[in-house]
Amino acid sequence: MTISSLRMTRDKVTVDNKKVINNDRAVDCNQLVPIKYKWAWHYYLDGCANHWMPTEVSMQRDIEQWKDPLGFTEDERHVIKRTFGFFATAETLVGNNIVLAIYKFVDNPECRQYLLRQAFEEAIHAHAFQYIVQSLSLNEIEMFNMYREVKTIFDKDEFSMIYTDGVLNPAFDTRSTLGLQTFLRNLIAYYGVTEGIFFYSGFVIMLSFGRQNRMPGSAEQIQYILRDESIHMNFGIELINTIVDENPAVWSSEFQQSIVSSVKKAVELECAYTRECLPRGVLGLNADLLGEYVQHIADRRLEKLRLPTQYGSRNPFPWMSEVIDLKKEKNFFETRVTEYQTGGALEW
Repeated sequence: MTISSLRMTRDKVTVDNKKVINNDRAVDCNQLVPIKYKWAWHYYLDGCANHWMPTEVSMQRDIEQWKDPLGFTEDERHVIKRTFGFFATAETLVGNNIVLAIYKFVDNPECRQYLLRQAFEEAIHAHAFQYIVQSLSLNEIEMFNMYREVKTIFDKDEFSMIYTDGVLNPAFDTRSTLGLQTFLRNLIAYYGVTEGIFFYSGFVIMLSFGRQNRMPGSAEQIQYILRDESIHMNFGIELINTIVDENPAVWSSEFQQSIVSSVKKAVELECAYTRECLPRGVLGLNADLLGEYVQHIADRRLEKLRLPTQYGSRNPFPWMSEVIDLKKEKNFFETRVTEYQTGGALEW
């Protein structure tokens, strides 16, 4: 809703009038209350309760370890740089999609409240990788241009960006079934795939170093990012499922099959990326294990989207489930004692 659409009226906004999308000015998108989608508001509160800033984390030990010529093998340095190179720009792509595409069409105020929080968190994540790259004196041009030079990273980013392009078309709207399906593809590509699949190989890799007390500052920031991204993904899937529930005609069997095919394509891209990152394996990690993990989490994302699973792969890294619990984080990495939450409590 723009300022020009403001009008005088005694009509009141009610919960029954609210929808996630396509309110068509029947509901004032500036009126947060009464809140209908309490899940969206709780995600916003959870995000606020877990505020952090990259510069609060000391990078001194990372710097010392990275400068040590015997601190890492060439394969270890390769996979670390690939991980940072992917994340350096991926967080910005997600933030751009929220601000330029999603926020425009999700006109429910409580959902928008969370989207504003998420957009800020994406900025924090982008800041984190700038802080890491600068702290380690990595080649900034190389790291931030990696998504245009390394094909496996380019392919992942292109997968997501294609779905933004369709929504950014000036003629695009969500009032037709086709338009709404296009919008859902965008949401699934970012919440289900980019944040729900593409990011997780990098999380496993860097947290594996952290488990050995190597790159502890970077690993600590990755864990904060992992916790944020888990909330992002859960919000996004709730958003997707609510849109489908309110617009059941969009969820045709053909559309569902196309989403499954898209997720399977994303798994192929991620597995190709892990093979490039880990040509020989490090720290007990190898491309086969990461591929198995990618298939496992892809099945979990499909389940949450109420779609059939495809792989039946096990989770080779059960410790990843425990890492999300930040109450254990300081013992896990043996870093300084601070509280991640600034207030409230998260339930998982």
